[in-house]
Amino acid sequence: MKPIVYFHCQGENKTVLPDVKEKDILYTFRGEESWQPLTQLPEKKCKRCGFYEQDTFKADDVFDEWELCAGNFVDGKYVRKKNKEFNATFICPRCTASDGVDETLESKDEASGRRGKMITVIIICIFASSFVMVAGIVALYKYWQRRKREQDQARFLKLFEEGDDIEDELGLGYIL
Repeated sequence: MKPIVYFHCQGENKTVLPDVKEKDILYTFRGEESWQPLTQLPEKKCKRCGFYEQDTFKADDVFDEWELCAGNFVDGKYVRKKNKEFNATFICPRCTASDGVDETLESKDEASGRRGKMITVIIICIFASSFVMVAGIVALYKYWQRRKREQDQARFLKLFEEGDDIEDELGLGYIL
């Protein structure tokens, strides 16, 4: 069964991409397809949009969702990438980056993806430092046990050495 892939913005109809049928293939659309345009963007507002795969028995699979804004477009183009999933370029000749959006060219989703990676790094560091701390405590405990054993052995040997002095004091010599 061939997948049914579609583009959808919140509050609008689904736009099925009929040519997308197989994975690992580069699809290039020339603007002549029957599904053009995908959506209309208001100047000051953003829309929640995404790529999805339609399922019959369960909820549709989400490839990616993001806020699509007219200010995201640079020179009339907006590139949306998701690692090993898709690389889509949207064209809107009338859409340009506004002054407020120029300072951050990356989308909020890319920043949240970076935040997720940072959290992963922090968790790994916490586990690594916990492991080092536990290993240090175990090593310190083993060292303490060895020192205690050495001290007990020294005390035991000293006890026998003292025992020889008592025999000398009592005048008990070697009796053969």
